Amino acid sequence: MMKKIKIAFGSDHVGLELKPTLIEYVRSLGYETHDFGAYSDQRTDYPIYGKKVGQEVAAGNYDLGIIICGTGVGISLSANKVTGIRAASVSEPYSAELSRRHNNSNILALGSRVVGSELAKMIVKAWLDAEFEGGRHQRRIDELTAEDEHDEQKFDRIVHDDSGKYSD
Repeated sequence: MMKKIKIAFGSDHVGLELKPTLIEYVRSLGYETHDFGAYSDQRTDYPIYGKKVGQEVAAGNYDLGIIICGTGVGISLSANKVTGIRAASVSEPYSAELSRRHNNSNILALGSRVVGSELAKMIVKAWLDAEFEGGRHQRRIDELTAEDEHDEQKFDRIVHDDSGKYSD
């Protein structure tokens, strides 16, 4: 029996209108979800929710995350401060798909003032359906991991690795 993929959701007050629609949609696709807030339309700060979802995904409590603010940019910047997070702020399906296939993004950031609910669903579907390709893309992920770890020697070893480990 396959493990059910768990997705953490978070938004600031601006993303609150889009979030329930996406949670319902993602559940209809068979995923388990949890909403980490915000829960009201009272003004709040996006870093709270980007950080919380980022921490939950990085800790392995959730497989993936979807976060929403006005543009998707601010909340993605917040999530990306968490070690191990690769949050992609996108506004169309192709970039969402490639963010998973090439960048192994583990959090999707959306802007509720940028995309409507139907486009958001298309973006989410493309992102969830895509799988990381590895190969030459793994080198870049390993470089990002070395950056997360502030390990310049590891970074340089990966950059100069010609062992074929990162071939397609």
